[in-house]
Amino acid sequence: MEHFSVSLPLTGEYLTTVRLTTGGLCALVGFDVDLAEDYKVCVTESLLILKRNGYLRADICFTVGETLACTVCGVDKNGTKEGELEDEISRALLSALLGKVDFVQGKDGDVEKIEFEG
Repeated sequence: MEHFSVSLPLTGEYLTTVRLTTGGLCALVGFDVDLAEDYKVCVTESLLILKRNGYLRADICFTVGETLACTVCGVDKNGTKEGELEDEISRALLSALLGKVDFVQGKDGDVEKIEFEG
Protein backbone atom coordinates (compact mmCIF):
# COMPACT_ATOMS: atom_id res chain seq x y z
CA MET A 1 0.00 0.00 0.00
CA GLU A 2 1.09 3.50 -0.79
CA HIS A 3 0.20 6.68 1.08
CA PHE A 4 -0.37 10.08 -0.48
CA SER A 5 -0.93 13.10 1.79
CA VAL A 6 -1.72 16.73 1.24
CA SER A 7 -2.23 19.64 3.65
CA LEU A 8 -4.21 22.66 2.53
CA PRO A 9 -6.07 25.76 3.68
CA LEU A 10 -9.85 25.37 3.52
CA THR A 11 -10.45 27.97 0.83
CA GLY A 12 -12.26 27.57 -2.49
CA GLU A 13 -9.32 27.59 -4.86
CA TYR A 14 -7.69 24.61 -3.15
CA LEU A 15 -10.84 22.49 -3.26
CA THR A 16 -10.55 22.29 -7.06
CA THR A 17 -6.96 21.12 -6.76
CA VAL A 18 -8.00 18.41 -4.29
CA ARG A 19 -10.77 17.22 -6.65
CA LEU A 20 -8.25 16.87 -9.50
CA THR A 21 -5.80 15.02 -7.25
CA THR A 22 -8.54 12.72 -6.00
CA GLY A 23 -9.59 11.98 -9.58
CA GLY A 24 -6.03 10.97 -10.45
CA LEU A 25 -5.83 8.63 -7.47
CA CYS A 26 -9.20 7.11 -8.39
CA ALA A 27 -7.80 6.37 -11.86
CA LEU A 28 -4.79 4.62 -10.28
CA VAL A 29 -7.01 2.13 -8.47
CA GLY A 30 -9.25 1.60 -11.50
CA PHE A 31 -12.46 3.33 -10.41
CA ASP A 32 -15.00 3.84 -13.18
CA VAL A 33 -16.10 7.39 -13.98
CA ASP A 34 -19.19 7.28 -11.75
CA LEU A 35 -17.39 5.93 -8.69
CA ALA A 36 -14.55 8.42 -9.19
CA GLU A 37 -17.06 11.29 -9.29
CA ASP A 38 -18.79 10.02 -6.15
CA TYR A 39 -15.42 9.77 -4.38
CA LYS A 40 -14.46 13.31 -5.38
CA VAL A 41 -17.79 14.58 -4.04
CA CYS A 42 -17.12 12.77 -0.75
CA VAL A 43 -13.68 14.32 -0.33
CA THR A 44 -15.05 17.79 -1.10
CA GLU A 45 -18.02 17.38 1.27
CA SER A 46 -15.65 16.18 4.02
CA LEU A 47 -13.58 19.33 3.62
CA LEU A 48 -16.71 21.48 3.73
CA ILE A 49 -17.86 19.78 6.95
CA LEU A 50 -14.52 20.60 8.58
CA LYS A 51 -14.65 24.17 7.33
CA ARG A 52 -18.18 24.62 8.72
CA ASN A 53 -16.93 23.22 12.05
CA GLY A 54 -14.39 26.05 12.35
CA TYR A 55 -11.23 24.49 10.90
CA LEU A 56 -8.99 26.70 8.80
CA ARG A 57 -6.83 23.89 7.34
CA ALA A 58 -7.11 20.18 6.62
CA ASP A 59 -4.78 17.22 6.20
CA ILE A 60 -5.86 14.55 3.74
CA CYS A 61 -4.24 11.13 3.66
CA PHE A 62 -5.07 8.69 0.89
CA THR A 63 -4.09 5.03 1.15
CA VAL A 64 -3.77 3.51 -2.30
CA GLY A 65 -4.03 -0.25 -2.64
CA GLU A 66 -6.72 -2.51 -4.04
CA THR A 67 -9.13 0.18 -2.85
CA LEU A 68 -8.73 3.86 -2.04
CA ALA A 69 -9.08 4.86 1.61
CA CYS A 70 -9.20 8.48 2.72
CA THR A 71 -8.81 10.24 6.05
CA VAL A 72 -9.61 13.96 6.23
CA CYS A 73 -8.53 15.73 9.45
CA GLY A 74 -9.24 19.26 10.58
CA VAL A 75 -6.28 21.44 11.59
CA ASP A 76 -6.16 24.92 13.19
CA LYS A 77 -9.63 25.23 14.68
CA ASN A 78 -9.97 28.99 15.00
CA GLY A 79 -12.85 29.77 12.66
CA THR A 80 -16.49 30.14 13.53
CA LYS A 81 -18.88 27.20 13.49
CA GLU A 82 -21.71 27.49 10.98
CA GLY A 83 -24.17 25.50 8.91
CA GLU A 84 -25.43 22.60 11.03
CA LEU A 85 -28.17 21.86 8.47
CA GLU A 86 -25.60 21.74 5.68
CA ASP A 87 -23.52 19.34 7.81
CA GLU A 88 -26.47 16.96 8.08
CA ILE A 89 -26.96 17.08 4.31
CA SER A 90 -23.23 16.45 3.74
CA ARG A 91 -23.23 13.53 6.19
CA ALA A 92 -26.25 11.97 4.48
CA LEU A 93 -24.63 12.41 1.06
CA LEU A 94 -21.37 10.77 2.21
CA SER A 95 -23.25 7.83 3.71
CA ALA A 96 -25.42 7.41 0.61
CA LEU A 97 -22.48 7.46 -1.80
CA LEU A 98 -20.01 5.30 0.14
CA GLY A 99 -21.97 3.36 2.72
CA LYS A 100 -19.57 3.19 5.67
CA VAL A 101 -18.20 6.55 6.74
CA ASP A 102 -16.70 7.28 10.16
CA PHE A 103 -17.19 10.75 11.63
CA VAL A 104 -14.79 11.23 14.53
CA GLN A 105 -15.74 13.91 17.03
CA GLY A 106 -13.34 15.93 19.14
CA LYS A 107 -13.71 16.80 22.81
CA ASP A 108 -15.99 19.72 21.91
CA GLY A 109 -18.39 17.40 20.05
CA ASP A 110 -17.58 18.79 16.60
CA VAL A 111 -16.37 16.58 13.76
CA GLU A 112 -12.56 16.66 13.58
CA LYS A 113 -11.88 13.68 11.30
CA ILE A 114 -13.74 11.80 8.56
CA GLU A 115 -12.64 8.37 7.29
CA PHE A 116 -13.98 6.37 4.36
CA GLU A 117 -13.02 3.83 1.72
CA GLY A 118 -14.17 3.21 -1.82
